[in-house]
Amino acid sequence: MKRKQFIKTISGAAVMMTMGSFQNFRDELEEQDVKMPLLFLGHGSPMNGIEDNIFSQGWKQLAKDMPVPKAVLVVSAHWLTRGTHVTAMPTPRTIHDFGGFPKALFDVQYPAPGNPELAETTQKLITKTPVGLDHEWGLDHGTWTVIRHMYPEANIPVLQLSIDYYKSPQYHYELIQELAELRKKGVLIVGSGNMVHNLGMVAWDRLKDDSYGFDWTLEMNDLFKTHIADGNHQPLIQYEGLHKSAKLAIPTPDHYYPLLYILGLQDKNDPVHFFNDKAVGGSLTMTSVKLG
Repeated sequence: MKRKQFIKTISGAAVMMTMGSFQNFRDELEEQDVKMPLLFLGHGSPMNGIEDNIFSQGWKQLAKDMPVPKAVLVVSAHWLTRGTHVTAMPTPRTIHDFGGFPKALFDVQYPAPGNPELAETTQKLITKTPVGLDHEWGLDHGTWTVIRHMYPEANIPVLQLSIDYYKSPQYHYELIQELAELRKKGVLIVGSGNMVHNLGMVAWDRLKDDSYGFDWTLEMNDLFKTHIADGNHQPLIQYEGLHKSAKLAIPTPDHYYPLLYILGLQDKNDPVHFFNDKAVGGSLTMTSVKLG
């Protein structure tokens, strides 16, 4: 047996052992009576991944209040690419894509399985652009710091969908719409970023204060929430013209784009629930939203 074929065989066996009932995942993606909700999660500091605070408590409670998903597909602010890719490995690595934090944070491993079959399904559903099957990336901190609180047993497959950083906001909003049917098949789709995210203006001496925001931060956050609650997406897509403080709230769109992915899937009848609605460090908001 050739080396490559041997590795594929071993990997396949690992998938069978790790994923159990998910081995025939494609066959099990049957339409359900209830659609999974949509989540935009403000993930904030990587330290939220190991701290027991109001934000991590909010994520834990969220999972308790929802149906258990068959899989989780995350659009993270920290996987920016040219083109669109989906993680397709059976065992994604835990990526520690940050620096200057305690060793305890770097020691964390979140060994959730991937799901190559769901990756292939995602690839086929998206026709707007070719989708690459990625075997190198894994789960970055925009994903594991949040999901490990929701599903601490790491027994649910987790995949990531990358953000093509060279495309427009409208493009991202439309792209995700091609994955709408996954909501009916037990897949929880999550956008992980921050509505207001300006690290250059953080008041570091107030970072531990979970209720401190500059006036423009709070004003923009309220404006975002108003449009989301009203289902008024176009101003949010054209965010640069939304308000005079838009450039302060979104100096770069990496943490904002995951919100557009979630809004692109919102149905008019989806109830809207905001939680973790706090500003930190003056220029960041942890505001999160559940749709459905």
